[in-house]
Amino acid sequence: MKRSADKSGGAMGWAMRFPGWPFGRTRDEAFDYTAPIMFSGVTKRFGSKIALDNLDVVIPAGRVTALVGPDGAGKSTTLRLIAGALVPTEGRIVVGGLDVVRHTGDVQAHLGFVPSRRLLYSDLTIAENLAFFAGLYPAEPVAMAERRASLLDLMDLTRFTDRLAGNLSGGMRQKLALACALQHDPGVLLMDEPTTGIDPLARRDLWRLFHRLNRDGLTILLSTPAMDEATRCHEVIFMDHGRQMARGTPTSLLEHAQGRVVALEATPIALATAVARRFPEVSSVQPRGDRLHVLLDADASADPSWLASRLQSHGVTVRSIKPVKPTLEDVFVALTTSPRTHSKEV
Repeated sequence: MKRSADKSGGAMGWAMRFPGWPFGRTRDEAFDYTAPIMFSGVTKRFGSKIALDNLDVVIPAGRVTALVGPDGAGKSTTLRLIAGALVPTEGRIVVGGLDVVRHTGDVQAHLGFVPSRRLLYSDLTIAENLAFFAGLYPAEPVAMAERRASLLDLMDLTRFTDRLAGNLSGGMRQKLALACALQHDPGVLLMDEPTTGIDPLARRDLWRLFHRLNRDGLTILLSTPAMDEATRCHEVIFMDHGRQMARGTPTSLLEHAQGRVVALEATPIALATAVARRFPEVSSVQPRGDRLHVLLDADASADPSWLASRLQSHGVTVRSIKPVKPTLEDVFVALTTSPRTHSKEV
């Protein structure tokens, strides 16, 4: 069987990134599928850089949870620590009731992991990729083959099993990566930015798959920089600089939004942005297409006409200004610009 020489892909790349992955290891029956994923005082350093900073978080079983934040927030590090690809500098991580450091192989036997870089062989077919990755997981061959057939049918890939992975669309490649990670029937699925670079229709299909898999009992933890994706999850954990900023359901986070948000259409937009950011009542100004979302302090006047008047006095033409309901992105911006740095649960 031909092996790709591409350094970024393939099961050998997976093995190098995940040392100790349970080749042939049997499952530990002590794994508790109902137990949450728990981080207790977890810090991860890379030299002088702190990727996670004393993180305490509980991720519930049986739900779809999103780690949301900008690049460098610690999302990927969190997933790799859970998968046993990294070891915490300080603290403890428990998955399925098992300490990840002490029982790495037993935990990994119950995990599926789809990293941000699709570790697939472009010069192997769908069927060959599945067969090759099957060797990474401890499962009875007949049961795994039945599971593989079911996944191919669920993801509408059965008729394409002879197609090379390199000839698949982005959405189909991600479905194949999912099937590779799920064919040993894990209880927990980790995904690092699973829809990045995928077209909107394929994204919609993938989210339907995620929720179908979750309804069948799969715990899903994913990372995303996109706030709109967070609204599709049961739980959202906002992260920044290696810390949990807030957590809750999308609805509860929106209900507890601090301050007021107004949508502003003005020209020139660059001047409007610069001037508004100088006002003490303004917490942040964020572009939203051809508009600006202006986050005002909670004690600012509910009537935004004062903002329009002050902008106009600085040479800004205000076409429209009106209060709007905050989005999750507005909530996150409010948290990251607030002087309060403690974690919040709502």
